[in-house]
Amino acid sequence: MVETRSSMLPLGTVLPQMVLPNAVDGKEISLRALAEGKRGTLVMFFCNHCPFVLHIRREVVTVAHEALDLGLAVAAINSNDVHNYPQDGPGPMGRLAREGGWRFPFLFDETQTTAHQLHAACTPEFYVFDASHNLAYRGQFDDSRPSNGKPVTGKDLRAAIHAVAEGRAPSPDQKPSVGCGIKWRAASPRV
Repeated sequence: MVETRSSMLPLGTVLPQMVLPNAVDGKEISLRALAEGKRGTLVMFFCNHCPFVLHIRREVVTVAHEALDLGLAVAAINSNDVHNYPQDGPGPMGRLAREGGWRFPFLFDETQTTAHQLHAACTPEFYVFDASHNLAYRGQFDDSRPSNGKPVTGKDLRAAIHAVAEGRAPSPDQKPSVGCGIKWRAASPRV
């Protein structure tokens, strides 16, 4: 299992305009519209098959639902190349979200433009934007990895979500997320 670290997009980066299809129902969703009037926005780069995602997925969904309950918008995004990784296509994505009872959209970034805009490098990768759409947190879920025996708690992401929900800046001590590298298409656009 090859580990890829997140690129740590600069704090303060503005949430880009993006409209992507929701794999659950096929409807187009504007992330900015979803975020409007919310205390913040949690954006997660996710996929169906990555061992790092599988290791924390259940707790990620719990934390994402907590974020919703705290007044944040939440969206998961899959940017993997479905030509070489069909298990990450919209059909399997929609089934995963429906079967898991997700209360947030699972967006498909087929062109990989959104991943490039946010400098996403791996799955899972987490970003929390404040109420003004400025990046307040980017980094890991917690210190747990599939092979290190540490419990999955979501403590790093939870702390950032609570800070943003309360109108505070998260701790500047932010560690990169670690996971599987995003599966780039040979001709994906660079931003």
